[in-house]
Amino acid sequence: MEFDNSKPIYLQIIEDIKKKLIRGEIKPGDKIPSQRELAKDIKVNPNTVQRAYREMESINLVKALRGQGTFICDEEELLNEIKKEMANEVLIKFVEEMKSLGFKDDEVIDLVKLWQEKI
Repeated sequence: MEFDNSKPIYLQIIEDIKKKLIRGEIKPGDKIPSQRELAKDIKVNPNTVQRAYREMESINLVKALRGQGTFICDEEELLNEIKKEMANEVLIKFVEEMKSLGFKDDEVIDLVKLWQEKI
């Protein structure tokens, strides 16, 4: 995992798990690595991973079961919410960047339509 220095690592860990969930690399109900395992694998401080796991638990993305590990919550609605949230973030960044390049709303829409026709 490569980190972006402009964003806290614990947030990038959460984002990575969300992306894996959306792509189907992990599924609702799946066990995720222990905090120590993940810290070792991605070469970060275990406290950073602990913060990410604590945050994911607070937003009901994961649940920790004593003695068994940490699991992705098994809720279909959760997956849909995460997809919408992440799509919205990407779309906002895209539109802001296009506007910073001087494109107007209708030009952005036309470019997206043109691009879609090509694929």
